[in-house]
Amino acid sequence: MLWPMFFLALAFCGIAVLGVLAVRVGLEVRRFTRAVGDGSERITRAVEDLERAAVPLASRAGTAREAHGTVRADVTGDVRGDVRHDGKA
Repeated sequence: MLWPMFFLALAFCGIAVLGVLAVRVGLEVRRFTRAVGDGSERITRAVEDLERAAVPLASRAGTAREAHGTVRADVTGDVRGDVRHDGKA
């Protein structure tokens, strides 16, 4: 009768250890998701700041291109020349 009780107590301790580990994993997952959410918000704010900063630069680049007939780049990164060989845009 001693051995079955010993194994039952050992099984209970094993389940208790697994439960404690599951709680710790759950808490770490919650902390990780909070960190990912904060990082996502920071990235979103940085993108918005970049867009706000790019608007004046883009308008200046547009006026410079019209005035000088310089080379412009489209959204995909391809570069097209708008300058003719006779110097007119």
